[in-house]
Amino acid sequence: MKTFQASIFGAAVLAIAFTVEAGDDRAKAVAMMKRDFHAKGIAGTDRLNEDGLQALCNRSGNNPSKAVGERLQQDQLEAIKYPADGKFLGDWKSGERIAQNGRGMTWSDGGAAANGGSCYNCHQIGPNETSFGTIGNSLRQFGKTRGNTPEMQKYVYGKIYNAKAFNLCSNMPRFGHSGTLTEKQIQDLVALLLDPSSPVNQ
Repeated sequence: MKTFQASIFGAAVLAIAFTVEAGDDRAKAVAMMKRDFHAKGIAGTDRLNEDGLQALCNRSGNNPSKAVGERLQQDQLEAIKYPADGKFLGDWKSGERIAQNGRGMTWSDGGAAANGGSCYNCHQIGPNETSFGTIGNSLRQFGKTRGNTPEMQKYVYGKIYNAKAFNLCSNMPRFGHSGTLTEKQIQDLVALLLDPSSPVNQ
């Protein structure tokens, strides 16, 4: 834990250094966002604050030094909270609903309902969905091509929980790390991708 905290502190220090080098343009952009974004409902202004890791990625053009990047990525991996019972596969049908759901954490949400994953905003997943984003790679037949081994289940769970544990400056949200999705929701998404009976793998 001390190593993790020290590494994040180091990232924060590096981020400050990058900010100084970036000049006034970045400071003006941040000031504009803070001026124009107002807290409303459950959407607070704390969302404008980067953690040390995100700041490092942003200020290094998503290309931090190898030594720093490898240490921080290892910290992210060690911080993943895997299910205590070791089960990674949930219900793929629930996983599809989570992948389709884009609600949650906006100012008009009360915070009581479960958040969605908005997975189709970035990925092709199920065969019947004709509208999907292409920022992320296609996940069609993910389990069929990669297998459904315990190791693969653990990897997929970890990737959804915190993508930065596998690619430090990934654009994918850290769904578990941020508390956006619950353990069960992540298990259901793992099933959507890996369960042989899921339409993703037909």
